[in-house]
Amino acid sequence: MMCTSRYYAVTVAVLALAGAVGAAQAPVHYQPTLDSLNQHPLPRWYAGAKLGIFIHWGLYSVPGWAPLSHPEHDFGNVDYIKNDPYTEWYLNAMRIPGSPTQTYHREHYGADFSYYDFAPIFNRESKKWNPDEWATIFHETGARYVVLTSKHHEGFTLWPSTTVNPNPSIPENERHAERDIVGELAEAVRKEGMKMGLYYSGGYDWTFNSGPIETNADYEAVKPESKAYGDYAFAQIHELIDRYHPAVLWNDIDWPKTGNALQVEADYYNSVPDGVVDDRFGIAHADFTSPEYQKLDQISPKKWEECRGLGRSFGYNRAEGEAETIPPADLIALLVDVVSKNGNLLLDVGPEADGTIPPVQMERLKALGDWLQQNGEAIFDTEPWDRAVGSSAEGDELRFTRKGEELYVTILGDPKAHTVTMQDVPSQSRIEVFLLGQKGTLTWKADGDNLKVTLPEHLPGKYAYVLKLAHYDR
Repeated sequence: MMCTSRYYAVTVAVLALAGAVGAAQAPVHYQPTLDSLNQHPLPRWYAGAKLGIFIHWGLYSVPGWAPLSHPEHDFGNVDYIKNDPYTEWYLNAMRIPGSPTQTYHREHYGADFSYYDFAPIFNRESKKWNPDEWATIFHETGARYVVLTSKHHEGFTLWPSTTVNPNPSIPENERHAERDIVGELAEAVRKEGMKMGLYYSGGYDWTFNSGPIETNADYEAVKPESKAYGDYAFAQIHELIDRYHPAVLWNDIDWPKTGNALQVEADYYNSVPDGVVDDRFGIAHADFTSPEYQKLDQISPKKWEECRGLGRSFGYNRAEGEAETIPPADLIALLVDVVSKNGNLLLDVGPEADGTIPPVQMERLKALGDWLQQNGEAIFDTEPWDRAVGSSAEGDELRFTRKGEELYVTILGDPKAHTVTMQDVPSQSRIEVFLLGQKGTLTWKADGDNLKVTLPEHLPGKYAYVLKLAHYDR
């Protein structure tokens, strides 16, 4: 991962989703033009899904290490790349003279150990992987879709690609996984009733790059733009479309100018009409935007998807532990905040080479799944309200979502008092107030333009609490 130019201004707007979300898919044959692609409606399933699981798994999962030098993902910092916290950038970092990753690699594997020598180890270890276990875990977490890295920047594919890589220095058995990981996971995910999506690194493929990225200027300079690479990427992504019909086609960095991005997206929509594409194909069309380790301040009129790892890295990092992993309360608050602003959360797990999801990540997934089991109706298939953010007179931080005539008010963290006075939420005579996870209605009263609710003595669950205002018609 790592986005380039993914920072965009979000204007205050009242969201009008009826056309984008509610429209049924028309039997359109898409053409490779922006006018045609822009006719693609946002599928209802994606608008309502709210939570997806991202998976970064590849050769970098074998060493599974990156320094912890940059906790804030300061992409513009001059030393960021040399101290890259993303383990999936291991190959790039190990080629930078004097980098912590280069030192780590030489100490643990030796200076003559090629990055692609990890391929036999990954193939051996990944034989232990059980795709059904992953699918069960993700389903119990509450995810509605899964996105797997089919090929990251390293160029190693997680399916037996038949497209020949012209780089003669990489042996055939080090170019792709022995198992059809993409196909096996897609089958398991769909059996659990979730959608299956695929990430593909179109902008970078380090089997086509001559040297490492060391400075911000290198991000553009080292993109492979040859016709050979454009043809290669075009053929590979069509393999993914034709074989696996992914519900999400998630490209990264950019698409080679020689690879015909307009044709790729048209072919994809014609094959998967209710699929979605991100905004990293380098063209002025996308179903959603994709900020990375960022949050928005206000409701976005354009659908968006926040992607981030449970820790500081997307790929598995054995150096990370409790301190580097997002706390459960913060994770739940993040999901609620993203959804209140018209976003989805694409939450990444970084498995070890044998497919084991680290215990510290499993604990977070379990906490999120338990919370959604009780409070999911305030998340799934909701829309933003008139505003996303609010506060109570008692000092609580609030987030709003709605579904029809039901307004959901999520209290982030433990309530400050036994009452919650929601500021600028006028009362209505016919409303009923419920606390999700508890039977019966709550007592409420008008307090000027505020609505004051009395909470029960004992609250169900933890981390965040949801008040449901039934029959609230604005």
